[in-house]
Amino acid sequence: MERGWLHEHGFFLCLILHLLLQGRGDTFTINCSGFDRHGVDPVAFQAVFDRKAFRPVINYSIPTRVNISFTMSAIVEVDAQLQLMTSFLWLNMFWYNPFITWNPEECGGIRKISIAAENLWLPDIFIEEFMDMDQTATGLMVYVNSEGLIKYDKPMRVVSICNLDIFYFPFDEQNCTLTFSSFIYTVENMLLGMEKKVQEISNTSQDLIRSKGEWVLLDIHQRMMKMTVGTNQYDQIIFYVAIRRRPRLYVINLLVPSGFLVAIDALSFYLPIESENRAPFKMTLLLGYNVFLLMMNDLLPATGTPLISVYFALCLSLMVVSLLETIFITYLLHLATTQPPPMPQWLHSLLLYCTSPTKCCPTAPQKGNKGLGLTPTHLPGVKEPVELVGKVPGPREAELNGCPGSTRAQQEYEAQKRHLVNLWIEFSHMMDTLLFRLYLLFMATSIITVIVLWNT
Repeated sequence: MERGWLHEHGFFLCLILHLLLQGRGDTFTINCSGFDRHGVDPVAFQAVFDRKAFRPVINYSIPTRVNISFTMSAIVEVDAQLQLMTSFLWLNMFWYNPFITWNPEECGGIRKISIAAENLWLPDIFIEEFMDMDQTATGLMVYVNSEGLIKYDKPMRVVSICNLDIFYFPFDEQNCTLTFSSFIYTVENMLLGMEKKVQEISNTSQDLIRSKGEWVLLDIHQRMMKMTVGTNQYDQIIFYVAIRRRPRLYVINLLVPSGFLVAIDALSFYLPIESENRAPFKMTLLLGYNVFLLMMNDLLPATGTPLISVYFALCLSLMVVSLLETIFITYLLHLATTQPPPMPQWLHSLLLYCTSPTKCCPTAPQKGNKGLGLTPTHLPGVKEPVELVGKVPGPREAELNGCPGSTRAQQEYEAQKRHLVNLWIEFSHMMDTLLFRLYLLFMATSIITVIVLWNT
């Protein structure tokens, strides 16, 4: 019965095989006559479709070469907390299928057709850093030319892991990698190559995402390598994607308001130290700065300690120190005007050194203040500076020591008291001047740092 069936249908089987595949040496040709008049006949490709489970090679010991390239069309998000980069890619893969060639002259000049990708063998190229489910759309097509070259374009939403360094936020540059490799085929079965030069890939991607999103694509580099797993080797192409954050949003919303608040706090040093409104003014600024940090906290990275966080901490510390210095000076002036304590000798020497006209850090004398230019010999009844800075005798004590004339003793006491008050006031001015210059140095350093980081 089997022989009868073969005898009856053998002629038709041979005819169909002859029409589908005309073997000439190591190549196969599709019979495409009538494609230009009646359209593509699916029967002509059925034998190729039946082989989609197998790698399309005539000699199975020869590896299939797959050339790849891609175009990065968007950088959607870079998550510093999860260390992830989300981007959109157009992945292009090229390989040869020797079983799907035809003669264009016999097909009315048709040199390229499109076929559903599900009907052909596809290379299992994947991205090793991929951290999400592959959501590639189904029903994609491939283009096949008359020589058997297949082009497969695959749009991908890539969520890839990336080692992010956020220390220089918001002026940071990141270098993420995209490693293309085969999941199953070793180098004995599949080799990877480049379809385009990496510079062409970089330029095309930069043109597409130049004006989109928070991140700017700087450059793309590429390196070929082989990964060894046990006794197997897998071909890999590693792309290094260098990106940079656009800092304008963060400069306007974070650095500029913070700089304004610090500058206003620095200008508050021009208020008289005797003013009762100076401490409440600084307390209001400090409260406003804390509210500003709470409101802008969502713009800062959730992990790590970027340089901008150190800047905010320094600003807050300066404002706290400034408030504490104002409270201390207020208390000191109140104490000096009621019962001035004697000034230690080392502090008096430091004042003389810092307020000397030949030094580089003179304190500005206030109105009605004689400053430290008044030497102890200018005061009546005082012979040595140590006696001035040390214990101050009162009028009753002078009478007990046998000083003639209580009026003269009272005058000497008042003169010494006024001089001590001037000393403590000069000390307050020196503290104000030093802290004010520290503010200026900090603001100048911050501005220079922002300019350098923005331009590099």
